[in-house]
Amino acid sequence: MTTESAAEEMVKPQGPHGYSHDKESHLKRLRRIEGQIRGLQRMVEEDVYCIDILTQVSASTKGLQSFALQLLEEHLRHCVAAAAVGGGPEVDEKVAEATAAIARLLRT
Repeated sequence: MTTESAAEEMVKPQGPHGYSHDKESHLKRLRRIEGQIRGLQRMVEEDVYCIDILTQVSASTKGLQSFALQLLEEHLRHCVAAAAVGGGPEVDEKVAEATAAIARLLRT
């Protein structure tokens, strides 16, 4: 096996997007975060103590950040790596997209 064919095999697409192979796990995780957000709504409706609500906000935020990092990793492994193997100007576009996504994550 040549180095090029080994690289192509390593980034072989498993679906239209990098997260496709683990879609059910991602959906489960997002449903859990959705439940946390609904819990926040209930806490406000029930006039729960501010600090307790802020603790739940922090947990929800960490859950979303963790999900975002996983999605970013899968994007780099799938989309950016596939573009790198293919070469051409698409590599620069994919790197720029990933860089912009990282910048957005760092601002939050």
